[in-house]
Amino acid sequence: MAPLSHLHRFNQRHPWSHNDHYGPWAADQVAASGARDVLDVGCGTGNLAALLRRRAATVTGLEPDPETARAAAARFADDPAVTIVPTTFAGRARERRWDAITFVAVLHHLPLVPTLRELRGSLAPGGRLVVVGCYREAGPADRLASLPAALANPVVGLAKHPARAAAPPSHMTAPTAEPQETLRVIRAAAAQELPGARIRRRLFWRYTLVYDAPGRLSAPDQHSRCG
Repeated sequence: MAPLSHLHRFNQRHPWSHNDHYGPWAADQVAASGARDVLDVGCGTGNLAALLRRRAATVTGLEPDPETARAAAARFADDPAVTIVPTTFAGRARERRWDAITFVAVLHHLPLVPTLRELRGSLAPGGRLVVVGCYREAGPADRLASLPAALANPVVGLAKHPARAAAPPSHMTAPTAEPQETLRVIRAAAAQELPGARIRRRLFWRYTLVYDAPGRLSAPDQHSRCG
């Protein structure tokens, strides 16, 4: 266990965000849908919201941690097209439907099936849900799949954060929770609640899910689509 302990301490000294790693991918998925009005759930200090704002007309970020929400609001104080609301997904404007919803490292904090059902109902016709999620490892296949991430993690950390850190950066201080659902359970729930959702296992202990609601977006700016 000593090597694992040393590796853990090394990763702590050179922290980097696995979630931010997938930010450009998530923003690309939103842009490819032609979405204009985007809801970013669990927006943190606004790193993904900033990427989304370059591709969409309006971005609403929900952040339950008051201090983090204040930091995000201050970041976008001069941009009226970005709204930060200090609340959870349950506190969203329930009558509103969104062209796209992003859910990064949030789903495992919430009840899986009811949340997927609510997400489906929160999308406008043709709207897109983009999830970057965490799953619980179960069995040899998951452990084998995590081996490349375990090897690459310190290398990426050293490249991104070569100086030793005394504490994690502010955008990595949000409360965390261990995921309870396996990838198999998540796939089954998505098949039930989000027919046609595309799920992929990803590097760094993540999976991605993309779901397109039936219908067609009414936004006229279809030139904003990208491949």
